[in-house]
Amino acid sequence: MPLLDSKTGKVRKDYSLDDLKERANYMRGLNLISLCSARSGHSGGTLSMMDILAPLYLKVAKHDPKNPTWEDRDRIIWSAGHKAPAMYVSLAVCGYCDEMELSKLRMLGAPFQGHPHRKDLPGVEISSGSLGQGLPVAVGTAMAARIDKKDYKVFVITSDGEQQEGSMWEAYMEAGNFKLDNLIVILDRNQLQIDGRTEEVQGLEPFKDKIESFNWNVIEIDGHDIQQVLDAFEKAEKTKGKPTFIIANTIKGKGVSFMEDQVGWHGKPPNREEMLRGLEELGLSKTFDLDKFFKIGSDFQAEIEKKLDAKMPKFSRDFWWNKQDNMKVEMDPTRKGLGRALNEYGDDQRIVCIGADISGSITISDFYKNHPEREDRWISVGVAEQGGTTMAAGLSKEGKIPVFGTYGVFSSARNLDQLRVSVCYNDFNVLIVGAHGGVSVGPDGATHQELEALFQMCGLPNMHVGVPCDSVETKRMVHSMLFEVKGPKYIRFAREATPIVSDESTPFKWGVANVYRFRGEKPDFKDAFEVKLASEYKSENEDLAIISCGPELPEALRAAWMLKTDYNIETRVVNMHTAKPLDKDAIVKAARETGAIITAEEHQVGGIGNPIAGVILSEGFSDGAKAKPFGMIGVKDRFGESGLPWQLVKEFELAAEFIADKARKILRLG
Repeated sequence: MPLLDSKTGKVRKDYSLDDLKERANYMRGLNLISLCSARSGHSGGTLSMMDILAPLYLKVAKHDPKNPTWEDRDRIIWSAGHKAPAMYVSLAVCGYCDEMELSKLRMLGAPFQGHPHRKDLPGVEISSGSLGQGLPVAVGTAMAARIDKKDYKVFVITSDGEQQEGSMWEAYMEAGNFKLDNLIVILDRNQLQIDGRTEEVQGLEPFKDKIESFNWNVIEIDGHDIQQVLDAFEKAEKTKGKPTFIIANTIKGKGVSFMEDQVGWHGKPPNREEMLRGLEELGLSKTFDLDKFFKIGSDFQAEIEKKLDAKMPKFSRDFWWNKQDNMKVEMDPTRKGLGRALNEYGDDQRIVCIGADISGSITISDFYKNHPEREDRWISVGVAEQGGTTMAAGLSKEGKIPVFGTYGVFSSARNLDQLRVSVCYNDFNVLIVGAHGGVSVGPDGATHQELEALFQMCGLPNMHVGVPCDSVETKRMVHSMLFEVKGPKYIRFAREATPIVSDESTPFKWGVANVYRFRGEKPDFKDAFEVKLASEYKSENEDLAIISCGPELPEALRAAWMLKTDYNIETRVVNMHTAKPLDKDAIVKAARETGAIITAEEHQVGGIGNPIAGVILSEGFSDGAKAKPFGMIGVKDRFGESGLPWQLVKEFELAAEFIADKARKILRLG
């Protein structure tokens, strides 16, 4: 059924087969220019879907762009939330939003996050992006229709890598068992995922037989033959007593020759030259007003920067990174430290590394990349965090030192019960890697920005937790966690390039904090600070202590520089790189010996702030000593958003300017 006017029941517009072919091609072009404007996002798996999405949104599904919450509409649920650009394109061509607005894809404040959020844009049924969850939600939605005696259909968009999540198979079992014939799942079977071909990562075949065994009606088609797509939807409509699963065999990157069937285009956008070449191949070189489109995006970004600048607390000069003639800093992603450590120390035969489909991104695959002799100690489990975690427990049981890694949102939350019981309760020697911590992950948005891991990990008995400040400290911490720390351990680090504030001469000892003291401006930012182990530091009766960890530590150091320059405030910056166990002595000394305390973290506020406050209250002033002013910097009980990394550091009030401003207030500097 084509697009409807929900009030009159009349067709808004009907589309012929040729119309749908034209629309699918047009949607590919709109997708390309949106991704080019965003400068990030998923090209391959969005282009592969257009011959399915054009008929689904324009011909098959019953919905009304003028009434997006119409009670009797069909629901289209994107379980594969990373394909969000294709969703936004589909909604735009239907009229849910202006096509020109897609120039704001993945920009801060725009309704087009890297992974979709239902509160941002009409037509988005659920917030998604964490694989394996959309289909189970759809099962509940289909059950609701049955309970309410409604005849709407529930369509689900899924990807082949997503089939590796165990939650998908629970949902298949439930839907088949409950005979949900109002549920229709469409699989974009393009055969590729981030780590390679699905059949080489974690084979799915014989997939059709597997799904049929769960009491599903399975239809297999050429996903680029729109007539076959329409016929499949018609068969699904007529099927009774079973849910329908449509296996749409597709080509990743379809329509753009240099993207087709190339795994490297999974999460990569085209640059302008590549976009223009793609538009030419699609026959759309003169279709879009590119100057107008990109100007809307660039003007929007300029407005964002203006608002963020107005939001920032002001000081005597611009202290932002590398804005001065001196105090220069080198940037490097903290995740690189993991790869360097595994590359260097991986010859130990006990070490076994387990990847979960984003192995290159988090650099865990550096373990074997230049060492083919280590490949028998490399295991790729695909998109299967719970399985990877429990596999690591089994390896540890037999004397191995397993390293399991993925994005922090998945390695600290999706697998939390497995960590609690199989790893921590057993007290197994397992290293869990939580990459992409903090809002500085950037345009991927809330679903991929881990802001809660310290609550979860520090709350687990037997768990050791480290949060290194830069790539150098990351490498050194990995070494300690591999060979010195025994038992369950979790390391949290960021994605984007952040300031390097340590080197090989900087003292580092697991469980012992470092103290940084600003000693005057230098050509290199790092050299402006003297660093000592907290256990060896002699008090200078500073005005303030800032206790921090991770990439927020450089912000704390910059705040110390600002406060000294503008207010002659002496600051003791404590690098609490070991979040569990905390260095209680360093905390108590800071509380007793300085005039005030601020904790600073790129995490939900209180991740380290709450336990530090607990130490201060229970041990710092238990003898009746006078309490000191105390403040916390962190994310204020909200989810992340899409945006450029440094924009988000400002938006979420994590920049040094906010730390220094907090100090001004609690020290009453005016």
